[in-house]
Amino acid sequence: MSGFRLRNFGALAIGLAVTVALSAPADARRGGSFGSRGARTHHAPKATAVAPAQTAPVQRSMTENRNGSQAAGRQPQAGKMVPAKSGGLAKGLIGGLIAGGLIGALLGGGLGALAGAGFLIALLQAALVGGVILILFRMFRRKPMLAAAHGGAMKTPFMGMEPRQSPMPTGSRGFSGAPFAGPAHDIEIRDDDKQAFERLLVEVQDAFGQEDYARLRERTTPEVMSYFAEELSQNATSGRRNTVTGTRLIDAEVAEAWREASIAYATIAMRYESIDVMLDRNSGAVIEGDPTRATQTTELWTFAREAHGPWRLSAVQQA
Repeated sequence: MSGFRLRNFGALAIGLAVTVALSAPADARRGGSFGSRGARTHHAPKATAVAPAQTAPVQRSMTENRNGSQAAGRQPQAGKMVPAKSGGLAKGLIGGLIAGGLIGALLGGGLGALAGAGFLIALLQAALVGGVILILFRMFRRKPMLAAAHGGAMKTPFMGMEPRQSPMPTGSRGFSGAPFAGPAHDIEIRDDDKQAFERLLVEVQDAFGQEDYARLRERTTPEVMSYFAEELSQNATSGRRNTVTGTRLIDAEVAEAWREASIAYATIAMRYESIDVMLDRNSGAVIEGDPTRATQTTELWTFAREAHGPWRLSAVQQA
């Protein structure tokens, strides 16, 4: 009887873990953090009045860290599409456990076959299951820090505040949870640049909602395009369609603007509203969202351009 109960407990635990893994969203654009901020990718952006709380560094990127390893594959080359890797650490762990035969052990194979050896084997099985559940629980508890919304009527979406200056760092530019130590604003962001950022916000949202790959490719870096294409493909496979309409910029502020060799970067804190709805691809029925009500979102969008080329979306971070 004790062996039967132990096996049932093991099956239930693994079933729950797999269910949680499958139900956890992929690195979706909504609420995701992906792309590249050049040498500042693994540093938190400067806080602004629009996004006053510290935003975590980019979580999903192809940019190298200080140890020479990469967060998600090789660094993309200009003009080339780089496939993105899907899934996270938790999914990889579950896959490894399944491949390793843990499910078989808990359902009767592997260690379960030695259940007749006595109480010691039962304790070992219970410890294994408990350890797996504890690890998964800790992983899925982690959530990005959410910033408080900043109110106040503005004459223009872009605020007039300038980021503070600070001396250049003397150490490594590797991964750090603290904001980048260099100057926050070492290149000038002009009015036409701000207009380009606002226009790109609306155009990228609209192109994504219409699943227009060509327009997205023109307005984003190859890395960001690969993440968008991955999400659109996942939606199509799941029989869903994410429509985004009525995007309007409410507040915006330059968090950081700098140059690395021939590439200029600008990280902009943006608070905007849009009607963001998930629909059933076949019937058009609403799965998530309200098609009659706009919702507000605060994100940090990083734009990059080379020489005198156009600005393109290079990274997105939820504030």
